Amino acid sequence: MPTRPTLNQRQFARHLRTNQTDCELLLWQKLRARQIANLKFRRQFPCPPYVLDFYCAELKLAIELDGGQHYETAGRIHDQRRTLYLQQCGIEVLRFSNLEVIEQMSDVLEQIIRIAANRMP
Repeated sequence: MPTRPTLNQRQFARHLRTNQTDCELLLWQKLRARQIANLKFRRQFPCPPYVLDFYCAELKLAIELDGGQHYETAGRIHDQRRTLYLQQCGIEVLRFSNLEVIEQMSDVLEQIIRIAANRMP
């Protein structure tokens, strides 16, 4: 089960929010202010020992955007370990590549809506 974020984790999450990638900013513009299925998403949400790109607490749904480093062997191993941990905490993880966000935003949003509908109580 996730523990309470430490001061360093909260500072790191704050740093990530102020220095988000272009793809994170693009997706955040679609997720913020309950624009998707009236769901509240948070960005760069501390979930010790990790920080989630986007998180909907109501549905325990995390959205992760993957840049190039995620496709290298070390990145894939780290992501698998992280996803397994989050799943054990009851959090479903959706992963999209940066390229998908840039070129297929409507498909990304449709998939988020579909998964969210399946997780609604």
